[in-house]
Amino acid sequence: MTSTPERTRAPDPAWISPEGEAPPVPLGPANWLMIAWRLPVLGVWVFGGLLIHLSLRLIERPVFGLRRPLTPFITQAVCKGALRIMGIRLEVTGTPMKQRGAVVANHVSWLDIFVLNAPQRLYFVSKSEVAGWPGIGWLARATGTVFIRRDARDARLQKEIFEARLRVGHHLCFFPEGTNSDGVRVLLFKPTLFAAFFAPGLSGILSIQPVTLIYRAPPGRDERFYGWWGELSFGAHLLQVLGQVRQGRVGLVFHAPVPVSDHTSRKTLARACGETVRGALASGLPGGVMRDS
Repeated sequence: MTSTPERTRAPDPAWISPEGEAPPVPLGPANWLMIAWRLPVLGVWVFGGLLIHLSLRLIERPVFGLRRPLTPFITQAVCKGALRIMGIRLEVTGTPMKQRGAVVANHVSWLDIFVLNAPQRLYFVSKSEVAGWPGIGWLARATGTVFIRRDARDARLQKEIFEARLRVGHHLCFFPEGTNSDGVRVLLFKPTLFAAFFAPGLSGILSIQPVTLIYRAPPGRDERFYGWWGELSFGAHLLQVLGQVRQGRVGLVFHAPVPVSDHTSRKTLARACGETVRGALASGLPGGVMRDS
């Protein structure tokens, strides 16, 4: 069993915003009242949904194997409800694709998991360390997340896992930046994870759908408020978000799916998807200005 770390940190503290850390958010009496009712309600909702999910998997796994015809609907309902409990409004533009393939998006926060799951049914690809995180790791494992190690020796095995999931019709969700940023920029899309899409027999039937997440901070807060990066712990950020009396909103933009066969290499595909996501974020931010990465 993985031991519980004393302090859960942001996924990749190596990335530091050029503008530094976001200003600290003071929590007054009204904020603590919001936390006092939102936190237990959110916990019951999320982990109650997890219990239902795990119960259904006892039937689903032996009967359907990799296919999951039931549990993704539970995940989707839990994520929709979680956003409502937190008071964050979701605004969706475009339509999730129906054809086989994967979703790639910019990565801003732990909130991305709820936002991306709410309007569609998909499975995340995450680094292996996340599996050991209390709370988040448990949810990720239960909902079919694919965990990968950043080790060249595992590249072939990871590719085989991706192919198996894609062939049964799972929509995998990648964060090609490799880390999360502060929500006002998009880092370079790394082409490594795009390699599986070019496997023989797959490139001709798969499409990649770029998706842009655009967070709008609560009134009076730093525009990077919902971003989770650097040294800010998960617990501190969770309380910061739950404590807002007036929440902000998040825009989710589904772009046109890109057939893998339209590209000759993973590099050109990664570049094209990154440019699409970056362009939508730039136009969606206040004043149409995006920070340099």
